Amino acid sequence: MIALFRIPALFIAFLLINIILLIICIVRPFHKDNVHAAGSLYSLMAKIVGLKIVIQRDPAVKTNEPYVFIANHQNSFDVITICKAALPGVVTIGKKSLKWIPIFGQIYWLSGNIMIDRKNSGKARNTLDIAANRIAKKKTSVWLFPEGTRSYGRGILPFKQGAFRLAKTTNEPIVMVTASNLHNKVKWNRWNNGIVLIDISAPEPLMEERSIKEWMAYFNDEMKQKFDALNTQVDELEKSR
Repeated sequence: MIALFRIPALFIAFLLINIILLIICIVRPFHKDNVHAAGSLYSLMAKIVGLKIVIQRDPAVKTNEPYVFIANHQNSFDVITICKAALPGVVTIGKKSLKWIPIFGQIYWLSGNIMIDRKNSGKARNTLDIAANRIAKKKTSVWLFPEGTRSYGRGILPFKQGAFRLAKTTNEPIVMVTASNLHNKVKWNRWNNGIVLIDISAPEPLMEERSIKEWMAYFNDEMKQKFDALNTQVDELEKSR
């Protein structure tokens, strides 16, 4: 019975939010804070699906400072959970195919996000050059999902090199954004679907002591540990509610 209310409510909220965002993006196309606005508005839908989002942010992470954000990618609910952690002045790198999604795709493009053609390695490398120029000239942060695909309950998948090459090229630190487990978290007929913890870790520069592949392995291990710690913390919080 709850699902009969929740699913239409979610559809209506998604539609209204997209209309608001489309207006924002038309008024200020490619503005550096459009992604932050989108994350904040989409996260309002978390209440409809019964999720409480709690963000833990290290005080060393400053607003409007350029970083390379790396985040774990779990499922379709990411848009209303981990995307809430997008700070002002951040853009994402996403699949070029997203622009063909009606309304959402146009919002994604007008928000100033960088589109990547994963099927063409030459164009993909050029996308990283565009991202590097954006960081250098506009002091914009760039957000990537280094796993490259949704994990769907498989934990933290191996990372791809793009985010780390970008951090090396721009000499900007990596900021790790980790969300607790979302796999099978949402039950449509359950009012309270619990807590999602999102941790924004302290910036960490990529020193010369490690190669790119070594940094990939290092951050992959760090995110796995953070993911496990957040899940333990969520279990404790939910037991005490």
